[in-house]
Amino acid sequence: MDLFEAIKRRRSIRAYTRENISEEEVEKLIDAAKWAPSAGNIQPWEFVIVRNVRIKQQLAVAALGQTFIEEAPVVIVVCADEAQSSWGYGNRGATLYCIQDTAAAVQNILLAAHALGLSTCWIGAFREELVKKALNAPMNMRPIAIVPVGHAAEKPKAPPRRSLKEIVHYETF
Repeated sequence: MDLFEAIKRRRSIRAYTRENISEEEVEKLIDAAKWAPSAGNIQPWEFVIVRNVRIKQQLAVAALGQTFIEEAPVVIVVCADEAQSSWGYGNRGATLYCIQDTAAAVQNILLAAHALGLSTCWIGAFREELVKKALNAPMNMRPIAIVPVGHAAEKPKAPPRRSLKEIVHYETF
């Protein structure tokens, strides 16, 4: 699959079939994620793979009632180890770099899933403390994204995008 085609054709899916996702497919997604760039190669990410129905229900509640999370056979919660990032970069590492690093890992998961014929949705709207409680996460671990993974039960159209003329500036604004 051509990278540029994958970038343009990937969609956020909010309805999934009951078809299962293999351990091999999940491992491929996490392997793609770990190859994301990170500040100082610190790799502050941790990935929690959730198949348990009860935990998925807790994540859906934490995600402000986004119940489609429960439909996905697999949910990957991407977390950032703020302490690990602060070790090399202080406060900026803990408050920015770990977010950027894990965001790059999430994007790799989304594109790898698309390449495997799977569908995902990047969920950032959630109550962090409820996610941490559902996962029994340590204090220094910050949930960054909830990513349901499955086979699409819908086929949304491409959303509109701003033109290059609207978003590109040369030298200054």
